[in-house]
Amino acid sequence: QVQLVESGGGLVQAGGSLRLSCAASGRIFSTYKMGWFRQAPGKEREFVAAINWSDGSTYYADSVKGGFTISRDNAKNTVYLQMNSLKPEDTAVYYCAADPGGSRWSTAYTYWGQGTQVTVSS
Repeated sequence: QVQLVESGGGLVQAGGSLRLSCAASGRIFSTYKMGWFRQAPGKEREFVAAINWSDGSTYYADSVKGGFTISRDNAKNTVYLQMNSLKPEDTAVYYCAADPGGSRWSTAYTYWGQGTQVTVSS
């Protein structure tokens, strides 16, 4: 079993920054992929970014490229999402996910955190 706990969400003005954290515990292996997804009210959950735990390779949704950065700290079993130049359309609940077969698709992930709210005011 894997447990994921997100933190770092909050209210920020447009143009501001936030850093989300996802602390993983349990049987996390180096083969896992870790993903960040978000879901705005009335919308489907969408892919934001993902990282391979083993080599740190990353990929992003086009909508966040250049503004968001995903990273990991192996010693702390924690994945981060640094979000800069935030826009009101970034407002959503942000979820962390983990799975050996993780990808851009939410269905590829078995383990999910409870989510953290990010609200960007205009």
